[in-house]
Amino acid sequence: MDIGGAFQRGRGGPGGWWIVYEPELHLGADVVVPDLAGWRRERLPEMPDVPAFVLAPDWVCEVVSASTARLDRVRKLPLYAREGIAHCWLVDPRQETLEVYRLTTGKWLLVATHERNERVRAEPFAELELELGALWIGAG
Repeated sequence: MDIGGAFQRGRGGPGGWWIVYEPELHLGADVVVPDLAGWRRERLPEMPDVPAFVLAPDWVCEVVSASTARLDRVRKLPLYAREGIAHCWLVDPRQETLEVYRLTTGKWLLVATHERNERVRAEPFAELELELGALWIGAG
């Protein structure tokens, strides 16, 4: 499953963002590795050459699997909320779903759920239309 590639297939990709595959995040005493993370370039003007990031991203994406679902939902989501990460996507290739969350007053608000072959514009990348069907190819 190549969710990062979906950004490359879009028209010009999400402008104003750095998108990184599996970055190591040092968030206080916690170390986590989301599947994807994105920083707005206004907050991170240049991509640093570092082994780990201490600046929390603006968006994270977790690809949920049977072995990671509990970690992603129970440990990582509260940690991301604590650190003020504004947006989170949970992608489930088995269910062919995309859950889009926004941090609102310190709590996650589910703002959209998409499935199967929908074409979606999901925050924070509303300018980019994603073809979800392309994500599931080879994901089974």
